[in-house]
Amino acid sequence: MSAAPFNQPAAGAALAASSAAKIASPSPAGTLVSGGAGDPVHIGLIMDGNRRWARNRALPRALGHKAGVEAVRRAVQACADAGIGWLTLFAFSSENWQRSADEVRDLTGLLRLYLRHEVSTLAKNGVRLRVIGERERFGRETMAAIAEAEAATAHNTRLNLTVALSYGARAEIAAATRALAAEVAAGTLDPAAIDEAAISARLSTSGMPDPDLIIRTSGEQRLSNFLLWQAAYAEFVFLDVLWPDFDAAHLDQALTEYRRRARRFGVGAG
Repeated sequence: MSAAPFNQPAAGAALAASSAAKIASPSPAGTLVSGGAGDPVHIGLIMDGNRRWARNRALPRALGHKAGVEAVRRAVQACADAGIGWLTLFAFSSENWQRSADEVRDLTGLLRLYLRHEVSTLAKNGVRLRVIGERERFGRETMAAIAEAEAATAHNTRLNLTVALSYGARAEIAAATRALAAEVAAGTLDPAAIDEAAISARLSTSGMPDPDLIIRTSGEQRLSNFLLWQAAYAEFVFLDVLWPDFDAAHLDQALTEYRRRARRFGVGAG
């Protein structure tokens, strides 16, 4: 399962610098972006359709998930080539644990295989990997592999790749409110000081820009408990393609649609 090499243009460092500049000066909430939204700094991807892809081909479900891993490689490649600074993949939801034991075993096995074979490629090509969610549910061996992958890529800046594993946005928000309550109870936080920034700082995405664009594949049109707080002003693009067939052309289709949008952040008539 070795990955295809990234295209490494001479302007790779310039892409990272450009991305950093966009992150440092995003359009503030309440600012109208007219004449099109430009390029997103942060894309969230809800990867949906592996099982349907396999079923449509009379293939075992596990092969659908394996094909989905190939689509992950293409998506990371395409975002890096496009100069996207941040990409968050919804890989395994907290609700996915309710699936059959053999499917969960297939998914977690693919996760370990990906970590084992892809980290050197990510590190070599300037991609920083981070994982959010309840990683402890995957067991000690997988937790160690995640920590090793994060450490090996920690200094990369070309693309910030975040993978949401055993992640649910409601649980994330609940955990943030518990943290705030504990600080209030300990006397280290004045309840009057709790604002949106205080909540954001205690989410698992603290320090990351909010997503500008969320793409969901498979034709479904819902968030499915993904980045509920962070997506307050995100633009949404829903594609009919099943995730294993997703490629650079589909990313370009979503980016073209995004660039046509006028992001008003609640200000002005639509």
